[in-house]
Amino acid sequence: MMKKLTLLVFALVVATGSLFAQKGAADKIIGTWLSEEKDGKIEIYKSGDKYFGKLVWGKNMYEPDGSSRTDIKNPDAKLRSRKLQDLVILTNFTYDDGEWEGGKIYDPKSGKTYSCNMKFKGDALQIRGYIGISMMGRTTVWTRS
Repeated sequence: MMKKLTLLVFALVVATGSLFAQKGAADKIIGTWLSEEKDGKIEIYKSGDKYFGKLVWGKNMYEPDGSSRTDIKNPDAKLRSRKLQDLVILTNFTYDDGEWEGGKIYDPKSGKTYSCNMKFKGDALQIRGYIGISMMGRTTVWTRS
């Protein structure tokens, strides 16, 4: 009986440790990232159990008077008046085994939205945007800001 109890306690400790390790690894993405072209900073954050990213700075994000430019390339005319500053461009990512997946990335330069997966390669974040299947996409690399 004591051996079974010890084994059960050991199994619970291992399972709990693995859950905490998964959570810690998932939150590694949180922070501010600089785009590959170095023309935008994106703050990735967690809301509930999903990950999102908002544009916090961009080279061409401001009007001469200092106000934020708007999302003029958006295909939805009702959304063209929203400000680029703090615009959420990464939405609804979930973490699974080293990859953030199932989300979307919006490109305010083109007004297009793509399916997207993200994963680390060393300290850099690889962002893979695609339409349809991941093989038919493009990868960009972001670095910590």
